[in-house]
Amino acid sequence: MRYTLEVDFIESVKGAKKRVTLPEGGVLDLSVPEGVIDGQVLRLRGKGAASPSGGPNGDALVEIKVRAHPLFTRQDFDIHSEIPITLDEAVLGGKIEVSTIGGRVQLSLPAGTSSGRVFRLKGKGIANKRSSGETGDHLVKVRIVLPGEGDEKLAEFMQKWRENNRYDPGRR
Repeated sequence: MRYTLEVDFIESVKGAKKRVTLPEGGVLDLSVPEGVIDGQVLRLRGKGAASPSGGPNGDALVEIKVRAHPLFTRQDFDIHSEIPITLDEAVLGGKIEVSTIGGRVQLSLPAGTSSGRVFRLKGKGIANKRSSGETGDHLVKVRIVLPGEGDEKLAEFMQKWRENNRYDPGRR
């Protein structure tokens, strides 16, 4: 018997206990293992259909479908996310709070952080239970976000700065 089970992103990363209701009304209790990937098939021995020849029941094959997460994506055992930062945080540096699959952590931004820079939070990814036993990382990309409405003082400051500092990152 083949079934499909949809799980949340965090359930796929951390593992979960799930109950599947079968079309004929029965139920299957199963453990979604830590680190399961989208499309992975779990085999539940003896939990499938009865054998037509009177032998033991067959296996139930449960394909896992992982729902997308609004903040995180997965690549192998690494988690990726993007976080907005303010212009002053980029220029001056500072500490920001970052959501990870294990909770919130502090990330120190160095002064002069450019938009698009990626920071590695070592060991904050997905545990690799299958082979090495190591844990992946969480890669955080920062994106500088300016205030939505015009800020006159900031515009004046930037105009004066531009006049005194000819900086063009596209030309060297």
